[in-house]
Amino acid sequence: MENQNALTASNESSLRDLQLFCNIARRGSFVAASTEMGLSPSHVSKRIAMLEASLGVKLFQRTTRRVSVTSDGEAALQWAQKILEDVQGMADAFADRRTELRGLLRISTSLRLGREHVSPILSMLRQRHPNLEIWLELLDRRADLVGENFDIDIRVGEVQEPHLIAHKMVDSARILCASPEYLARRGVPADLSDLAQHDCLLFRGRDDRFGVWRLSGPNGEKSVKVTGTVASNLSDIVVQWAKDGYGVVMVSIWDVAESLRAGELVRVLPDYLQSADVWAVTAERLSSSARIQVCIEFLREQLTSGPYALVTHGVGGF
Repeated sequence: MENQNALTASNESSLRDLQLFCNIARRGSFVAASTEMGLSPSHVSKRIAMLEASLGVKLFQRTTRRVSVTSDGEAALQWAQKILEDVQGMADAFADRRTELRGLLRISTSLRLGREHVSPILSMLRQRHPNLEIWLELLDRRADLVGENFDIDIRVGEVQEPHLIAHKMVDSARILCASPEYLARRGVPADLSDLAQHDCLLFRGRDDRFGVWRLSGPNGEKSVKVTGTVASNLSDIVVQWAKDGYGVVMVSIWDVAESLRAGELVRVLPDYLQSADVWAVTAERLSSSARIQVCIEFLREQLTSGPYALVTHGVGGF
């Protein structure tokens, strides 16, 4: 029994080293990987040195400015990723025979969606499945699901990558809004083309074309080039600027639902909107994972009807 326990501990340590190796390669930094995994940089360096010694190859080229994977490291990285995927796949294959889900879930999403909605929902999921490990990363850009080793990306807007599996979570749209003060001062736009003469608060989402708003209306889809003196990649900021009377903003209905109800913002050109459904995206090889299926279904349920649901109907004429 003592020998068996020692073997189990050794195997677990080896898997942790492979996970550590993959994280350093993904981050391009020993410090960032050590922070993510809650380890000291010295311990990380020691474990990688032991892994290099056991494999007999140099995995990383280290300089004072950056860490890069060597050619041997690239080959080792492919093996490490496959081993970790196979181990997790084996666990997933038997997951339905257990009452508790286990393993690590790596999830990415945008900043406001993650902070206000996904994060508390994942906390609820963790209460139901205390043996799950969760890493949530909030990004102001579109995540590379495969390259950055995420299990799920929660995103707004169309999923264009053909190699990914898209699971619709919530039907939603982006709408145009402005404060009553701004509209009283500058007038209410009567047509989409009028926006070219208005101050528009430019919010660039994770994959949006900057300075061009494309919306669907009574005569199909139309585009209008908009300009403004202030812009941000955070929706919180542009929504606040809109409430402060600086111009017209286009954001998801759930982002401004409370402001519309409070009268801080008014919907502009209500016949126009931009489709902005919320999706959970996975790599094809992960789509059958029990952990991921449970997580996606729980997120869908909570985002549509739970305490942290996205409000997408019943406000602003939508």
